[in-house]
Amino acid sequence: MSHLILLFSLFLAPAFADGRSQKSTQNLSSNDVSHKRQKRDWIWNQLHIQEELDTPLPHHVGKITSSVRNKNAKYIIEGEFANTIFKVEETSGDVYAFERLDREKKAEYELTALIIDRTNNRSLERPSRFIIKVYDINDNAPVFVQKVFNGSVPEMSPVGTSVTKVTAVDADDPTVAGHATVTYEVTTGGEYFTIDDSG
Repeated sequence: MSHLILLFSLFLAPAFADGRSQKSTQNLSSNDVSHKRQKRDWIWNQLHIQEELDTPLPHHVGKITSSVRNKNAKYIIEGEFANTIFKVEETSGDVYAFERLDREKKAEYELTALIIDRTNNRSLERPSRFIIKVYDINDNAPVFVQKVFNGSVPEMSPVGTSVTKVTAVDADDPTVAGHATVTYEVTTGGEYFTIDDSG
């Protein structure tokens, strides 16, 4: 009889182990699926706008988009000049500027994107920070850093003797080719003096 009980328990052990294994595999796969279902992503490219646009306001800046699928979803923006200069269309995520922007005053704005359920104001996605860059146009003339530059040179000095150095600066974006390039020219006294590109 004891042999029968021993054989019976040996026979059942693999079955129980197999059942537990299947159950844990099912739990793992269901957790895996639920994890995939909860994953969300904000999707957008760098937002940017050209300065001093002369088209009618508001100006379209770009679009913030989330992969959240919820009929009650509502987009919100917070941060620098949110809901004053910048506003978001709550259902589409389109961002608009309601003022003409000047890159020389401010070159970029940092905001935060949120998506909430409009029925209970619960967040459907983690907030995400983004930057709106203002693109430069070549709209500034160079200016001298001081009103008068004094120079002197001894008489009978050889041709090419340095007299003084002048400096002018341009407020436009130096990373855009040609926008902040300064060149110099002598407009009076050119028969006696020349100036090079360094001033």
